[in-house]
Amino acid sequence: MRKLYAIGIGAGDPEHLTVQAIDRLNRVDVFFVLDKGSEKADLVRLRQEILDRFVTRTDYRVVLASDPPRDRTPSDYRAAVADWHEARASVYEELLLSELGPDSAGAFLVWGDPSLYDSTIALIEAVLARGNVAFEYEVVPGISSISALVARHRTTMNQIGRAVQLTTGRRLATGWPEGVDDVFVLLDANTTFEKFTDSGLHIFWGAYVGTPDEVLLSGPLTPELAERIRVTRAEARERHGWIMDTYLLRRPAE
Repeated sequence: MRKLYAIGIGAGDPEHLTVQAIDRLNRVDVFFVLDKGSEKADLVRLRQEILDRFVTRTDYRVVLASDPPRDRTPSDYRAAVADWHEARASVYEELLLSELGPDSAGAFLVWGDPSLYDSTIALIEAVLARGNVAFEYEVVPGISSISALVARHRTTMNQIGRAVQLTTGRRLATGWPEGVDDVFVLLDANTTFEKFTDSGLHIFWGAYVGTPDEVLLSGPLTPELAERIRVTRAEARERHGWIMDTYLLRRPAE
């Protein structure tokens, strides 16, 4: 039977890979990569660097497929995401049918950890549910963007005995969550933290964490620091054509 791996490869530093991940990389015949276009060519290049560094076998293949386009400003966010996932599941299914032999192993290399704000597992399950291609699969955990972020800022995810929440910029824009003192924010294209300046919060922000382009800023969330992060983020996005950033907002214990 076909075997598929969803392998977490960390937030950008090749040294984030675990021993388990390296072992599974060397079992793979075909690596599948969704190409997100020229603006994000760095993501494809970094995956190849990981393969060049850690895979000792020479008979593997890398198969590129175009990532389906996504509506970034939909009137119905959930419907747009559902449509995008359906299109991606079709790409996954076609790759498995056309590129992976009955007794071969394939893999998707997943940024960060496959369990954290990533659709790979859900898409694999969607392909299985269609029933057109049979395979078994394994998930290999990786170092997540939030783990890398707090490590680089030399802090912790939580304060002792205090609650933590992971959310998106879209959800944070509706207000600070009740009963929570530490909030990790992912997928925020609108610098939502600016809504919370002078609220007694600290921010730990990072972009391209774990890569040579890494940028880190932190401190009390004043209007001045919020503006500095906004400008730094905009300049970095303009320079690279894309950006991956994450931040922690913390209400310090009294």
